Amino acid sequence: MKILVTGGAGFIGSHVVRRLVNGYPDHQIYNLDKLTYAGNLENLKDIESKQNYHFVKGDICDEAFIVSLFEENKFDSVVHLAAESHVDRSISGPKAFLQTNILGTANLLDAYRLYGNISVGKFYHISTDEVYGELGETGKFTETTCYKPNSPYSASKASSDHLVRAWHKTFNLPVVISNCSNNYGSNHFPEKLIPLVIKNVIERKPIPVYGEGKNVRDWLFVEDHAAAIDLILHHGRVGETYNIGGENEWQNIEIVKLICRILDEKLNRRIGESSELITFVKDRAGHDFRYAIDASKLKMELGWKPEVTFEEGIEKTIDWYLKNQDWVQRVSSGEYQHYYEQQYSQR
Repeated sequence: MKILVTGGAGFIGSHVVRRLVNGYPDHQIYNLDKLTYAGNLENLKDIESKQNYHFVKGDICDEAFIVSLFEENKFDSVVHLAAESHVDRSISGPKAFLQTNILGTANLLDAYRLYGNISVGKFYHISTDEVYGELGETGKFTETTCYKPNSPYSASKASSDHLVRAWHKTFNLPVVISNCSNNYGSNHFPEKLIPLVIKNVIERKPIPVYGEGKNVRDWLFVEDHAAAIDLILHHGRVGETYNIGGENEWQNIEIVKLICRILDEKLNRRIGESSELITFVKDRAGHDFRYAIDASKLKMELGWKPEVTFEEGIEKTIDWYLKNQDWVQRVSSGEYQHYYEQQYSQR
């Protein structure tokens, strides 16, 4: 079986690609990534020599390129992770999000419809809980929650979700969608909350926290997410949507203080020293108050459940960043972007 993973050099994508390559040696896994600032092939050094792994550099917005790629390979399934995903960036530059998340998704859907082996596989679109908008103090998002996106990012992802469903209904394309809560873990680009806090604490830099830090998120360990994606890809019902949540609701300020406390211990600092770096900044526009996912459908149908508690996962994540400071520095400086030329330019 040939499986195309888009955005496979990114944070979540690299974990998914590694799981598929190692778990299914009889599958040929193609990793398509544009290698923007968030795509890092160093994340996949351990599998790049595997016989069933293939890297392809390219842009899902390049329609001619996508068509030729599908014509040549006749992919059985597509796991679509490629996206612009940072809310703050979507506020300062929304058009890139519309281009990649909407038009790029349409290019992939049409190429799969025309040239994919659709009688065998499926088009699996990975989305976000942010398409549902925000919750109050209680309740959780389910697969039937109405869409109410509040940022350019979430609006672009909601649009792509609708396109996937439209291609299913109109063209009978075999599709499946999942909407997940916030991910955390190793190899996370240090613009998102958890890796940014870890990096700034280590470097004794101010830790910016929006508003009063009371916004609530449900956190999903990235390896638990990769396991869920694996299950849905191979066993999920065509035409269905599955919510993936970590059952770990935390206020942002609680997470920041937890990371500070753990790092104070690991770095032999005075307890409370790192929390003095916390700096409250003006809340961002359209900042949703709370997200929480009801993943009971996925549990009942496919038997998935999160294996890692937040306390366990955050300790693993902190330990990884402490052991991989060279990676953090290469990512922060942009030096990691030379890896593609070093490894693939002569192939």
